[in-house]
Amino acid sequence: MMILRYTLLPLAAALLLSACAVSPVAPPAALAAPAQFKEVGPWQRASSAASPIVPDAWWTLFKDPVLDDLQQRLVIGNETLKSSVAAVASARAVLTASQSAVFPTLSAGVSGARNGSPTATTSLAAQNPNNSASLSLNASWEVDLWGRLSQASRGATSALQASADDLASARLSAQATLTQTYFSLRTAEAQAQLLERSVTAYQRSLDLTQARYDGGVAPRTDVLQAQTQLSSAQGQLAELTAQRGQLEHAIAVLLGLSPSVLTLAPTALLPDTLQVPARLPATLLERRPDIAAAQARVAASYAQIGVTDAAFFPALTLSGGTGFSNSSLVNLVNTPNLFWSLGSALAVSILDGGQRKQASAQARASADQVTASYRQVVLTALQEVEDNLVLGYQLQQELNWQAQALQSAQRNLEITLDQYRAGTVSYLNVVVAQTAALGVESNLFGVRNRQLAAVNQLLKNIAGRWEPIELTKPEQASVAQ
Repeated sequence: MMILRYTLLPLAAALLLSACAVSPVAPPAALAAPAQFKEVGPWQRASSAASPIVPDAWWTLFKDPVLDDLQQRLVIGNETLKSSVAAVASARAVLTASQSAVFPTLSAGVSGARNGSPTATTSLAAQNPNNSASLSLNASWEVDLWGRLSQASRGATSALQASADDLASARLSAQATLTQTYFSLRTAEAQAQLLERSVTAYQRSLDLTQARYDGGVAPRTDVLQAQTQLSSAQGQLAELTAQRGQLEHAIAVLLGLSPSVLTLAPTALLPDTLQVPARLPATLLERRPDIAAAQARVAASYAQIGVTDAAFFPALTLSGGTGFSNSSLVNLVNTPNLFWSLGSALAVSILDGGQRKQASAQARASADQVTASYRQVVLTALQEVEDNLVLGYQLQQELNWQAQALQSAQRNLEITLDQYRAGTVSYLNVVVAQTAALGVESNLFGVRNRQLAAVNQLLKNIAGRWEPIELTKPEQASVAQ
């Protein structure tokens, strides 16, 4: 009875101190998004309670079957996504390990030994050595009085959530990059097609000028100007051909393929410009996975504060063991050879040179840093949406003006060519008119590409995953969704 009293004394002392258990430090409240976005436009008709109408697979709104097929291949082969899947698996293993730490540990062992020591009157060969054999079973359990283990488990849960959200964010980023690269490729094709038509037209102009020169009607400078214009257009066409090839290579790498195995048939077709959805409350940003990941890291950092604070309190460990011990393996498992032990230990560090204090200060500073990073992520997300809202709207206006400018430039070119054939203007006027028409039409394709990029980024920023990540789902399923 006396032995049991001393054995349980540390446990009783720990229970008396348990009223001083560490209180978890609550993380700061999430940064609230404004009710609506600042930029004016048709999307302002929505209220914050409006339902989202953008699908997760926002690229399907462009109605391009080639792009849809590339997106399906992306989530299967992209190496960055595979890396993120492995990171989620690693975080899940850390969580499982932290959860198992709250349970008792059990170990078994078997040992055998033969020992002896010579004396002054006996030699090593003449002494009688002792034999021993034992079979034991030991258990130990750290009682989580101060919440250290539970806080560590809570932090690991938040870290897993952050990794899952990172995976979703990486998937969104890869999908948006693929979409924009695809648009740039089609834009390069359209501009190359425009230059091919221009090269054909410039060749006809050169032939006409050469004929006029041979007939003594036009000066030699007209021929040189026509030849310069043709060669310049041919050089631009070569540049666009190289650019198109590089964009195709970039798409292959996004799909996890070697550039040599992917060939996309040129179409020179850009999808129609989309109208920005009318229902775009700013609260949609709360569902962006990169924001969710940053918020989960805040929770994990504040859980770490609880872990470091618990180090100031004693650690209580309960232990017990039983087994059999004998001088030989014969009849080892027998009642007379049985032994057992039961004990408890209460240990606390008294002098550590300030290590616990510094660890606690470091955890708090880290939490402040992660919180500031989270707020910056939210502000950056708001900026991205505002930027693409104003771009999407203003580029549509620019597109309309460029279309009108193209009509005027083409009509001016027709008139100038007729005047040159009639001999009323020099070829320099033709060069100026042709350059203006080519520049305006090329700019028109550039504006369309920029507008598609803005709409693509906007839809990516507000689409994403509408529901929280299901941590019970396999990681591969999370990628494919």
